[in-house]
Amino acid sequence: MPTENNTSAEDALSALYGSDTFGIKTMEKYLSKSAFKKMLATMQRGGKLDMSIADEVAQAMKVWALSKGATHYTHWFQPLTDATAEKHDSFVEPDGKGGMICEFTGKNLIQAEPDASSFPSGGIRATFEARGYTAWDPTSPAFIKRTEHTATLCIPTAFCSYTGEALDKKTPLLRAMVAVARQATRVLRCFGIEPTCVDSSLGAEQEYFLIDRNLYLQRPDLVETGRTLFGCLPPKHQQMEDHYFGSIKERVLEFMNSVDQALWALGVPAKTRHNEVAPAQFELAPLYEASNVAVDHNVIIMDILQRQALKYNLVCLLHEKPYACVNGSGKHNNWSLSTPELGSLFTPGSTPHSNVLFLTLLACVIQCVDKHADLLRASTAKAGNDHRLGANEAPPAIISIFLGDQLTDIIEQIKLGGAKSSAAKTTMALGVDTLPTLPKDTTDRNRTSPFAFTGNKFEFRAVGSSQTCAWPMAVLNTIMAEALDEVATKLEPVVGKPEFNDVVHELIREMITKHDRVIFNGNGYSDEWVAEAERRGLPHLKTTPEALEVLGREDTIALMEKYHVLSRAELLARKEVQFESYEKLIHIEAKTCLNMLQTIYLPAIAGQMTEICGTIAAIRAAGISAGLAAATHKAESVGALYDALPGKVEALQAAIQKGCPAAMKEAMESARETVDALEAIVDADLWPVPTYAQMLNIHSK
Repeated sequence: MPTENNTSAEDALSALYGSDTFGIKTMEKYLSKSAFKKMLATMQRGGKLDMSIADEVAQAMKVWALSKGATHYTHWFQPLTDATAEKHDSFVEPDGKGGMICEFTGKNLIQAEPDASSFPSGGIRATFEARGYTAWDPTSPAFIKRTEHTATLCIPTAFCSYTGEALDKKTPLLRAMVAVARQATRVLRCFGIEPTCVDSSLGAEQEYFLIDRNLYLQRPDLVETGRTLFGCLPPKHQQMEDHYFGSIKERVLEFMNSVDQALWALGVPAKTRHNEVAPAQFELAPLYEASNVAVDHNVIIMDILQRQALKYNLVCLLHEKPYACVNGSGKHNNWSLSTPELGSLFTPGSTPHSNVLFLTLLACVIQCVDKHADLLRASTAKAGNDHRLGANEAPPAIISIFLGDQLTDIIEQIKLGGAKSSAAKTTMALGVDTLPTLPKDTTDRNRTSPFAFTGNKFEFRAVGSSQTCAWPMAVLNTIMAEALDEVATKLEPVVGKPEFNDVVHELIREMITKHDRVIFNGNGYSDEWVAEAERRGLPHLKTTPEALEVLGREDTIALMEKYHVLSRAELLARKEVQFESYEKLIHIEAKTCLNMLQTIYLPAIAGQMTEICGTIAAIRAAGISAGLAAATHKAESVGALYDALPGKVEALQAAIQKGCPAAMKEAMESARETVDALEAIVDADLWPVPTYAQMLNIHSK
C-alpha cells in the first residue's frame, strides 16, 4: 500500500508535469466548454482552427501566462538554422489615462510580423525585403520559458515570407505530416479501415557531452566551433567500455535531475537518462509524441541542457564530434505511423507473415528508403555530422535498413512466392535458479544501421546531435507518402473485388524484390560493407557537399512539389542555405585553427625550446655530460616539429585565401597532426590548453 508520503510525492510530480504549458488540462480550466471542444478537435484531429474562438483563447492564454509571472510573449519559431528565434513583446498597453492594462488579442496570438531580412533565406528574400510572418501552430502547446528572474510566454509558430514561402524548418514538416497522413489513410481504407486520423510519431533520443566550464573557456576551438580542432587521446578513454550505463557521478546526476524537472514542467516526456559510451558523454530519451510536437520538444531539450549545465559550472556540447577518435553524438529518431484505433502501424503482430497490412507498409518503407537513400542522407548533412558518420560506433554514411532475422526471413519467403511462417518468440534460460526466464525478442538490435526496425518502429540513427529533427522527419514522411500513394493508386481499383488479395501480395513481392538491396543486417562499420554497398549500387555520400547535390535534382523537386511539402524555390533555397552554412562553418574553423597556431601553440613551443636550450646550456656550463644527450634529443624532437609549423601555417593561410572548404579541411588536419605530435612530448606544465585527459573527466565538484 502506498504511504501518505509516497502519495504526496506522486501528487507533486503530477502537479509539476506540464505546469508551464498551456496544454489540454490548462485549456479545459481556462476556456469555455465550446472553445475547449474546438481547440481539442484541432489539436487531436488536425484541421483549421475555428477563428471565432481566437480572442477567447488569447485572453485565456494571457490570464494564465500572467499567473505564471510572464510579462512578455513571443512567437517562437525555427528559422533555416538549427536554432530557434524569438522577439519579445510585453503584454503592457497604455490605458490612455496615465496607467496601463495587459492586452493580448486573437490577432496577436495567430500572427506576428518579425523582421525576416537577417534570417537565411537562400535567395527567396532580398536583404531590403524585411517583412515576414509567424503563424501560430495550435497543435503544439504554448509554454513558459523561465530564467531566474523572468518568465516569457512562448507560442510555437511557423515562419513564412511576405510572398508566402516557408522560411523555417517547421512548415515543411507540418506539410509532410499532412501528406503522409492523407496517403496512409487511402491505404488503410483499401483494407477496410477508416481511421480517425493517422499520426506521424517521433521519439528523438538526444546525445551530448559535458565539460567543465573553466576548461571549456580555455579552448578557443570549442568556444568558436563546438569541437576540438587539436588534441590527442589520453591513454584511457572509452576502450575499457566502463562508462556506458555506468554509475552517474554526483555532479552530473544533479544536473540531469534539474534538466528532468525543467522538462517535466514544460510537458516534455523525458524518460531515460544514462552515461553513453565515450567518457563525459550522456543521453536523454523522451517518449513518443506527434512529430511536430516532438521536434519542438527536442529543441527545448537542447536549450534546457545547455542552460541547466551552466548552473553546475558545466557546458553542454551538442556538436556531433567534439572530440576526435571517441564516439560522436547522434540524435536517434524513432519514427512510426499510428492511428488511435490500431496504435503503431508498424506492429508486426505474433504472425507477421500473415499480417498483410503490416507487410504492405513494410514494403513501402523498404521502397522509400532505397529509392531515396541519397535524400535521407542529405537530410542529415552537416559539417559536424561528416566527422561522425562512419566513425567510432556511428552508422555509416551509406543508408541501409536493418530488419532482423525474423522479418528478413519473411522477406526471402515473399520473394520466393509467399510467406508461410514467422519465427516464434523463444525464451532465454539464464542458468540461475533465482532469475526469471526471459522472453527473447525475435530479432536483435543493430547499432551500426542508420535505419533500423526495432519492434514497432524504425530508428533513423544518422541524424546529428546538433540538428533539429524537423528536416529529416519532413523528408522521411514525404518519401513514405510517395510509396503509400503508389500502393493506394494500385489497390483502390480492386477494393472489394475477388482479385484484391492476389493484387496485394503481388504488389508486396514486386516492391520487395525491386528494392531489397537496401536491406543489410550485418556490421555497418566493416570495410566489407562499404565494398558490398558499392556492388549493390547504394550511394555512399561521405561529405555534406556531395550529399546536398540531391536537393537540386529535378526528381527531388518534383517529389516535394507533388506532395506540397516544398516548392522549387523553397527547396533550392534550402540547398543554398545549407551550402552557405557549411562553407561558413569550415571558414570559421580554419580561421580559429590559424589563430590558435599563431597565438597559442607557436608561443608555447617557443617557450619549450627556450627551456630545453637553457637546460642544455646549464649542463654544458657545469662541465658534465650526463643528461646532455637526453636534453639534446628532446630539443631535436621538439625542434623538428616546431620547424614544420610555419609551413603548416602558410598552407592554412593559403587555403583560407583560396576559400576552398576541402583545402581548408586538409590544411587543418595537417596542422593538427603536427600539434598533436607536439602535445605528446612537450612538458605538461607548458602545454597551453586543457588536454583530452582533463576535458573528458567530469569531477564531482
